[in-house]
Amino acid sequence: MSTRLFVGNLSPDTSSDELNTLFSEIGEVDSCNLITDRDSGISKGFAFIEMKSLEHADSAKEKLNGHELHGKPLKVNDAKPRNDSRPATA
Repeated sequence: MSTRLFVGNLSPDTSSDELNTLFSEIGEVDSCNLITDRDSGISKGFAFIEMKSLEHADSAKEKLNGHELHGKPLKVNDAKPRNDSRPATA
């Protein structure tokens, strides 16, 4: 069963491929989704990583939380469940 992680405090220089490579050193990665601004394409400073197993996810949290990447310490936590209820716009 895969486990979803939130990765925050990312530098705008960080790429999805770079994150995928970094987390793959810990364990098998199912997906890597770097969140970007729709208009500019610039990173919003966070990503979601899906690890193949809970053990790999726990290991990634332990080893990569605080790991410096592009001069910024990563914040790696369990992702919170997605809340699909968005406020209606008029």
